[in-house]
Amino acid sequence: MSGDSAQSVLIIEAKSKETSVATAEHQLTGIKEQFEQDGYYHASNVYPDEALLRLEADFDRIVEQLENSGEGINARWDGAQTKELDGGKSSIIHTHNVQRYSPRWLEALQDERFLDIVEQIIGPDIVLHHTKLFQKPPREGAPFPMHQDWSYFPTQKDTMIAGIIFLTDADVESGGLRVYPGSHKLGRVADSSGRVPSRVLEQYPLENAEAVNARRGDVFFFSYLTLHGSTPNRSDRYRKTVLAQVHSGSDCVVSGDGLNHVNESLVLRGWNHHMTRERAAV
Repeated sequence: MSGDSAQSVLIIEAKSKETSVATAEHQLTGIKEQFEQDGYYHASNVYPDEALLRLEADFDRIVEQLENSGEGINARWDGAQTKELDGGKSSIIHTHNVQRYSPRWLEALQDERFLDIVEQIIGPDIVLHHTKLFQKPPREGAPFPMHQDWSYFPTQKDTMIAGIIFLTDADVESGGLRVYPGSHKLGRVADSSGRVPSRVLEQYPLENAEAVNARRGDVFFFSYLTLHGSTPNRSDRYRKTVLAQVHSGSDCVVSGDGLNHVNESLVLRGWNHHMTRERAAV
């Protein structure tokens, strides 16, 4: 399932620094169709070098603040699935909502180049659910078993997608992302959180998934129904990413027992058609 689909991934190529400043209309053609086919879209050179320098500086400042906080900041998943991948020892620095630390990261989320691609996938009304910072340290960066994201923050219409912003190059050795093209068409798979046993997920081992080789400044967009995971970082390099989870403003997160994930409900473009006085006060 991975070979032909992987070859069909469209890459947005910036021919020069000038063309990377604004996404040309013809470069947006085919994104929605590609996403609907594979459940993901890999965009290259979304952020220029000058912006990346500022974003990485604030990323490092956030990490330093976390390390000095005394909080538990290792977000390694527990469970047999993770232990099978890392032998029981690994770490990954994590925090939610980088935009609460840094205005530069809020600007990155409001960047036209980023939002133009998102709009092609989910439409003109774009709502931020949350962001996540991940830093995988060299040689012992934690893996994530194969999983879907939907069970953590399900929405009524399943428009939720993630966009991983890469601040460093990422490949298999450095704990890069792996995906199964077309797996979003499985729909909501039961017990697919990656933290409990799953007969369905056993059919999709991490090592057989398509490896995503990303460069600094790329953004990898994928559905919260797409099967994905990542390997341990065995390289001598840090792997730095920020993940933005967004959904359509015509969609909303379902409430229910155990569904207490942080939710910014921040409109990045267009309108939030499900906002109410009660929800706005949370």
